[in-house]
Amino acid sequence: MRSEIVTTGITFGTALAITISYSANHSVLWAIFHGLLSWIYVIYHVIFH
Repeated sequence: MRSEIVTTGITFGTALAITISYSANHSVLWAIFHGLLSWIYVIYHVIFH
């Protein structure tokens, strides 16, 4: 059960980071890069934008 929650959180964080990045930058390459960073980019975007 716990591993499913962790996997779901990582997947959701990646999808969220890609969506935020693409809507902000309109660049697939940046979206992929930010998807790799996932939650780090999401937190950064919330704090600084």
